[in-house]
Amino acid sequence: MPWDEKVKRRLKLRDLDILMTVIQAGSMGKAADLLNIFQPTVSKSIADLEHTLGVRLLDRNPQGVEPTPYALALIRRSAAAFNELKHGVEEIENLADPASGELRIAGTEAMIAGVFPAVIDRLSRQYPQLVYQLELCTTPAQQFHVLRERKCDLVVARIWSRAPEPDMDVETLFDDQVFVVAGRRNKWRGRRQLALAELVDEHWLLAPIDNEPGSPVFEIFRACGLDVPRARVLSYSLNVRTSLLATGRFLAIIPASVLRLGPTPSVLEVLPCALPPSAQPVAVTTLKNRMLSPTAKLFIERAREIAGPLAKASQREAVKPQAKAVKR
Repeated sequence: MPWDEKVKRRLKLRDLDILMTVIQAGSMGKAADLLNIFQPTVSKSIADLEHTLGVRLLDRNPQGVEPTPYALALIRRSAAAFNELKHGVEEIENLADPASGELRIAGTEAMIAGVFPAVIDRLSRQYPQLVYQLELCTTPAQQFHVLRERKCDLVVARIWSRAPEPDMDVETLFDDQVFVVAGRRNKWRGRRQLALAELVDEHWLLAPIDNEPGSPVFEIFRACGLDVPRARVLSYSLNVRTSLLATGRFLAIIPASVLRLGPTPSVLEVLPCALPPSAQPVAVTTLKNRMLSPTAKLFIERAREIAGPLAKASQREAVKPQAKAVKR
């Protein structure tokens, strides 16, 4: 079935929307109720689609209907088309009033605690009507998913692989160093120099992903010939880690960007623990061939501004990896 003028004229957005609702509801009757239309109207829309495309889209069963592989392929593309149309309408609104839009962004806990507030603070001063929806994505798989499903406009996160996904555009903002951090009451404070091997048996606070090969923490311990220590607490929450660090009984590895930009309490201190080169590039990732909204472009511009000083600081830290403190 070639894509031609006849198919273009006969395919209707309303019919595609009805098909998606039928598949979601599991029956034509339920779909009719959800759409507040008559069931024969639903049946006719599906029949028109099947006639236009020349394939069966739904299989009937005693419980209702289920999509055929043809229908699944069609609604996958239709969802993307509806999303693009929605963004088109939003872009028209933003062009009419670029200061009042909505931005959906995703990132890791570290980015949400550090970079995001710094960028949003700058944007909100200039564009106070902008609205932000933040999505926490702890793994690369989750980050790619929210982009491909068009749930978010962009992702800011440390990237593990130098080879980008073929359908993603990646712009590196800065290289983020990490430091071993403790509370000011911790017994290891006051040392002039520490080796990571001395701290392996301490009470560590780690994120679940830190045990996976390729993660920054995993690679740091492996470069030192060590296994990742058994964490006493596994959590992605920086608030949990910060609170426990303040007790003086725990250690954690925290990115420099969080220490500089986040609300790091004065009860925490960077230990003089020499780590192997551990800079991880932090990048903004977007979906290829997807037009960015004006609000997304504004966010990226401000992120570049924030990244400048962080990139310079990362270069200094690479020369002095045993610095005792991170200046904010």
